[in-house]
Amino acid sequence: MSQASPVVLSRLGAVGIIELARPEKFNCLSLACHAAIEAAVDGFEQPGSGVRVILIRAQGKHFCTGADLDEVMSLRGDAGKLKHFIGYGHSVLKRLEASDLPVVAACQGLALAGGSELMLACDVIFAARDARIGDQHAQFGLIPGWGGSQRFPRIVGLRRGLDLFFSARWIDADTALQWGLVNYVVEPGQLGDAALEYCTKLATRSRVGIAAMKRLARQGLEGTLQAGLKLEEDLVSAALLSDDVSEGLAAFEARRAPVFKS
Repeated sequence: MSQASPVVLSRLGAVGIIELARPEKFNCLSLACHAAIEAAVDGFEQPGSGVRVILIRAQGKHFCTGADLDEVMSLRGDAGKLKHFIGYGHSVLKRLEASDLPVVAACQGLALAGGSELMLACDVIFAARDARIGDQHAQFGLIPGWGGSQRFPRIVGLRRGLDLFFSARWIDADTALQWGLVNYVVEPGQLGDAALEYCTKLATRSRVGIAAMKRLARQGLEGTLQAGLKLEEDLVSAALLSDDVSEGLAAFEARRAPVFKS
């Protein structure tokens, strides 16, 4: 009997959905899970796919509680395989950040350790009011392995980030919103519809324009202000000559909604 896929892929209009499908293990992340996410992003990015936005969500009560510790334990006797496990997780999360498509996460229940790291690699995050977010590595003598040590402090600041690491405490959704870890907090029964409605609206935007803005924001934060401003100047100059800008300006003059072909 073939093993069930750790993720389920679907599409609603122009929204490509990646659904973590291991609720019996709190959607913990294995090599197979990361491979499935990577393959899904590759497929959704293809020009003929019709996908313009990616939504990552999860089955069951919890978004994701981290790495598959059974798999980690099985790899501890082989340093090379263990390093691959960590490195591959890093590459997949960086793949989400680098995707031309906007990536939206919908988080319910627990988003802990590797689950919070997956969440932080997304561009926009919806959280159910019952969500709890944290990094529990220190509680078990571990350290963040998929970018949490870098992404948390960059978003919430050094002192809050270190407090989350040291204390291993969970924060609620409203605190996560206040700290800038998530963008929207909604009631648990509204999470799916709210995230999907947002994605559907985002799918009407220019794919080229959204990709450029994502690149500017993410790449700009990694360099100097002057380098970011130069990148903006270059990208805007090219964008102003694009078909999407022509359509956008024509729609503005005609007082209608633009219809982008990119």
